[in-house]
Amino acid sequence: MAGRSKRSVEASELLGTPGGQGAHILIIEAPYYEAISAELAAGAIAELDAAQATYERIVVPGALEIPQALAQAVKAGLIGSDDANARFDGCVALGCVIRGETSHYDTVCTNANHWLMEIAVRNAIPLGNAILTVDTEAQALARARGGREGKGADAVRACLALIALERVFVDEDLE
Repeated sequence: MAGRSKRSVEASELLGTPGGQGAHILIIEAPYYEAISAELAAGAIAELDAAQATYERIVVPGALEIPQALAQAVKAGLIGSDDANARFDGCVALGCVIRGETSHYDTVCTNANHWLMEIAVRNAIPLGNAILTVDTEAQALARARGGREGKGADAVRACLALIALERVFVDEDLE
């Protein structure tokens, strides 16, 4: 039957690190909260090292600037499926937004996440999102800490799984 694959891909094949070996990842960090950012980055880098993936880090002022930086990387041809010479295979976003006394929190959370996903989907970019959206600094630290058990590492695993999936789609005859 047309449209059926000859081989199904199990989730376990995509969630391991082998699919991400050799990947080169763009890490976009918003270190507005330095201690939280440091924990997210430590977990992300530990996971990338474990997966034998390489990375480059760029820093932006805050969470709202993360999607703008990704858009600039796309425009420059550094990332995205349409450019065979792209330097990066995927992207990991690291940041934190803590609820305050004004509605600014809602604006930042909604727009940062919406536009990050819009750019990633529009350009088929494997993306791991670790922009924490929390009520308190204690909540943020609890999620960021833990090295390979923290949210920075979770975002890397998501990115690497999407890179593995992309490689399956490109390399496999799915007819």
